[in-house]
Amino acid sequence: MINQGRAAILAFGLAAGSAASAPAGVEGAAVLLPHRAVYDLKLKDSSERSGIEGMNGRMVYEFTGSACTGFTTNFRFVTRINTGEETRLTDQQTTTFEDMQRDEFRFETKSFTDEQMDKEVSGEAREDDSKVKVEIERPDPREIELVASAFPTEHMLEVIKNAKSGKRFFETRIFDGSENGDQSMITNTVIGPQQTPQQEAGDDAERAGEFSQAAYWPVTIAYFSEGAEGDAMPVYSMSFKLYDNGITRDLTMDYGDFVLSGSLSKLEVLDKPDCDQNQRRP
Repeated sequence: MINQGRAAILAFGLAAGSAASAPAGVEGAAVLLPHRAVYDLKLKDSSERSGIEGMNGRMVYEFTGSACTGFTTNFRFVTRINTGEETRLTDQQTTTFEDMQRDEFRFETKSFTDEQMDKEVSGEAREDDSKVKVEIERPDPREIELVASAFPTEHMLEVIKNAKSGKRFFETRIFDGSENGDQSMITNTVIGPQQTPQQEAGDDAERAGEFSQAAYWPVTIAYFSEGAEGDAMPVYSMSFKLYDNGITRDLTMDYGDFVLSGSLSKLEVLDKPDCDQNQRRP
């Protein structure tokens, strides 16, 4: 089964369009709001081929930091999957740190099945000479070089920038350290016109607190594996509603054989570090 957590992480940290230059990206980072969001997950649709009769879970996303301190993301994605013959509990825990001033990115992911860890991936990457150089620490230490790709926060800023300017379609390559930490993905992104919340049954806007009436952009991102050409089908796609501060809600994650929905259940705004302190994570 595909790693469900990967697409969810990308939805929060990634957007589309060419990566912004470092100075522009650092300046634009002031719009991003540190926050902790909790989403309730449920199965929206599944094919017979998926072997899934039921699925539910919870996703927690915590985004902290600033342009001067760097940005830290803590993410947890837990699902309970019913195949009709058995029930399986999956748990993915990811921590990343992105230094936009130094063009550096660190990542660590631990994946568990029925409370037993079955995978751990960690390493760091940096943009260098129009390449992304990756040093993987676990599970097998090695160094690889990838074509130019943008990191998560860099992309979130770019999608907000282009949404504000009215640009509706983007294609780009991203690197977030997921899967085995040794590949990037190609993304196609569509951003709809800005909208205001409609008070409809089941709408999670009311749980967005002070942003419940704020305007948002509907965003859909399709993810393609390396080497995909022509009419290749995406590995998965994700749709969500994006605010201009980086907060997202009303998620739909389409993995082809099954579709998950994610509804915002709790949103907490966190303190933003004071850049005058000029503190930086070592």
